[in-house]
Amino acid sequence: MLSRKVNIGIIGAGNIANEHIKGFLQFPEQCEITAITDTKLFVAQERARQHGIKHAISTTEELIARDDVDAIIICVPNQFHAPLAIQAMEAGKHIVMEKPMGINGEAARQILKASEAYDRIVMIGHQRRWESIAMQIKEQIDRGELGRIYSAKTGLFRRKGIPGWGTWFTRSELSGGGPLIDIGVHMLDLALYLMGNPKPVSVYGAAYAEFGPRRKGIGDWGIPNWNGIYDVEDFATALIRMEDGSTLSLEVSWAVHMDTDNTPFIHLMGTEGGASYRQDYGKLLTEKFDQPSELLLRVPEGDEGERIRFCRHFLECIAEGKQPLTSARTGWTNNVIMDAIYESSRSGNEVKLKWD
Repeated sequence: MLSRKVNIGIIGAGNIANEHIKGFLQFPEQCEITAITDTKLFVAQERARQHGIKHAISTTEELIARDDVDAIIICVPNQFHAPLAIQAMEAGKHIVMEKPMGINGEAARQILKASEAYDRIVMIGHQRRWESIAMQIKEQIDRGELGRIYSAKTGLFRRKGIPGWGTWFTRSELSGGGPLIDIGVHMLDLALYLMGNPKPVSVYGAAYAEFGPRRKGIGDWGIPNWNGIYDVEDFATALIRMEDGSTLSLEVSWAVHMDTDNTPFIHLMGTEGGASYRQDYGKLLTEKFDQPSELLLRVPEGDEGERIRFCRHFLECIAEGKQPLTSARTGWTNNVIMDAIYESSRSGNEVKLKWD
């Protein structure tokens, strides 16, 4: 725990780092962003100039070793999450980790073990748990209004949205996968959370690469590298079964021929009620007097936003010495499930999960 301001360092100065910076800058009394680094030093220097960050550092090693850095935000390709997080925790730093926690389940397990060994806070960047509609639904779930949630369906269909073709996003050895590990992990994490974190026991899944290898389905995010590699999926689907008998259906795409509004969704089916959620729109559904009944959920006017609440929670965890809502254990759980989806797709068989 720290009784003074939390000094934050950032590894990786790209677009997602900018989102974190804007969030933490809302808490000048609780924290200060003191240093930033990037493999392209000029990018770090420009980000530092833009936001008034004191130090643009040339190497990750130098940033991690600094005495004026208490916590580190890791915003780099997935392959480097585990080695950087472990190195930072060894140096006594707390961590905000962009999703997914690891490139695979083994990397995530190493991060979890390090967080326990060094007693450091690791918070995964699943800010959707702090979206207003999701929080309103969770409040009703915790009150028992939905009863027992026995099934859920979640996903996100991008019709034409492959990011940065040929960059690290589409190269398995750097990213670990395609839309499943990129955007699907957000929906997996939020659905499990809203279901009450039941224990997953088996997975049946499939992954397809029907667009990317043909250089179709390209989105407008990132700059393509046509000399690069595309060896990940562009669509994934899975059925996850829990120890209590409940099920979760997950579908996600970067590119697909279907009628879609490119909006994340979750449908929760409970014995006493249900909930539907689509970004800034939600409904609670039940039956009253033998008739269907529903309540529309709205984002309150002037809502501060999920990233502000995310940043506040991280600072509170450091100040109070408590585990974050999106802890290293939840990140590891997500990675294990995604590994199983890919394994099931390769083998064509159901995969039983092992939690040792």
